[in-house]
Amino acid sequence: MKPTKDKAEADITTHQKNPYDIVKNLLKDSVTSLGMNENIYHLLKKPMRVLEVSIPIRMDNGNIRNFTGFRSQHLDILGPTKGGIRFHPDVNVDEVKALSIWMSLKSAILDLPLGGGKGGVIVDPDELSERELETLSRSYIEMITPIIGPQKDIPAPDVNTSPEVMGWMIDEYDKLRGYNIPGMLTGKPIIIGGSEGRLSATGRGVVFTIREAAKVLDIDLNESTAALQGFGNVGSMTAKFLYELGVKIVGITDASGGIYCEDGFHIPKLLSFVREGGVLSEYQEAESLSNEDLFGLPVDIFIPAAVENQITENTAPAIQAKIVAEAANGPTTPEGDKILEEKGTFVIPDILCNAGGVTVSYFEWVQNAMNFYWKEEEVNQKLEERIVEGFQNVLKLKEKKHIRMREAAYSVGIQHIVKAFEARGRTKDSDLSS
Repeated sequence: MKPTKDKAEADITTHQKNPYDIVKNLLKDSVTSLGMNENIYHLLKKPMRVLEVSIPIRMDNGNIRNFTGFRSQHLDILGPTKGGIRFHPDVNVDEVKALSIWMSLKSAILDLPLGGGKGGVIVDPDELSERELETLSRSYIEMITPIIGPQKDIPAPDVNTSPEVMGWMIDEYDKLRGYNIPGMLTGKPIIIGGSEGRLSATGRGVVFTIREAAKVLDIDLNESTAALQGFGNVGSMTAKFLYELGVKIVGITDASGGIYCEDGFHIPKLLSFVREGGVLSEYQEAESLSNEDLFGLPVDIFIPAAVENQITENTAPAIQAKIVAEAANGPTTPEGDKILEEKGTFVIPDILCNAGGVTVSYFEWVQNAMNFYWKEEEVNQKLEERIVEGFQNVLKLKEKKHIRMREAAYSVGIQHIVKAFEARGRTKDSDLSS
C-alpha cells in the first residue's frame, strides 16, 4: 500500500509568484527596518549550497524515466541545516531555496541550533506505483548522500512524503554508510528512532499560536469559528486540536473540493471518514463549498494549510477573519499581506505559526543522539514551551516597534542569526548599522 500523502497541502494552486523573490524582498525590508547594513542582507539572501541531481528510474513497464531533484542548504552558522523533502510536480529550484531560508528563520525564532534546508523532486507521486515510489525515494537519498548527515544536513517529511518514505530513505542511507545512523533524518517511524508526537507536531504548534493570538485579541476560542484550507496532515491535525479547544470549524477545502456546515463539523467523525478512504468533498453531512467561497466565510480564524500563494490580491479582500494563521509555507503574497494589514487582521506568519514540525524534528534528532526517548506528553510539553516563548518574543518586538507580526518574526530570526555571525567573527561592527 502506498503511503498516505498530504494531497491537501499539495494540490490547491493558483497563479504562482516566485517564493524566492518574495523571501529575498522580506529579508531586505527587515534588514533595513532593523537599521543594519545591507551587507547582512547579502549574507542571508542566498543559500550556501544548492544541489541538483538527476535520478534515472526504471519504471514498471521497463522504460527509464529521469527525475530531477534538489537540495538547498541555506546557513549552517547555528548548526546543521534541517528541512523537509517534498515530492510534487511543481517543485523547482527557487521554491526549495525559499523554503530553506524560511527554515533558517523558523529555527532562529525558536532558538533551535539548526540552519535551514529543503529538498524536493519534480514528480506526481500519484502516477507512481509503490515500487516506483520506493525506488525514487531510495535513489534520491543516494544522490544527495554526499551533502547530508546528522552533523551536516538532516532531511524530514514534507508535502507528499511520509514516515514510510522516511523509512525507505534512512534504510538506503544506512546501507550506503554500513551502519545505523538514526539521526540522519527525522519524521521516521517510531520503531526505528522516530519521536512520539512528530506526526501531529506542526498542527499542534499552529493551534498553540492561535491560542496565544486569541489571548491578545481577547477572543474566547470556545465561542469562536474557523475555516480551513487544506486537510492533509497539518490541516487535519490543526482541525483536531481546535475542535478539542471548542472551536467550531464550519468550512474546509482540499484538492477534491470543499464542505460547509453552519453548526460546525464533528471533526473526529470527519477524520475517521477520510482515514477510511473517503474524499472530503463527498462527505454527506455537509453542504458543498468552493475554495473561492471559503475565503469569504464570516469566521474568527482563517487557516491556510495548503501551499504557497493562496492569499492574494484576489482572495484577501474577501477574508473576514480576525486571525489568519499561516499553517502553510508562504501562503500569503505581498499584495495579499498588504490588504490584510489594511484590514487590521492579526496574521500569525508561517515562520512562527508552522514551526512545530521542525521543533519536534529537533527533539527527535536530540533523542537519536542520546539513544533515549521521551514520552509523548514530554514532547508536547517541550513543544508548547518553545512555541509560546517564540510567539511572545515576536509579539514583544511587534508591540515595541509598532510593526506587523510578519516583520517582527523576520526581525527576531535575523537578529538571532546575526548574533551567531558576530560570535564567529564573520561580521564587522559596520555591518550592524546602516
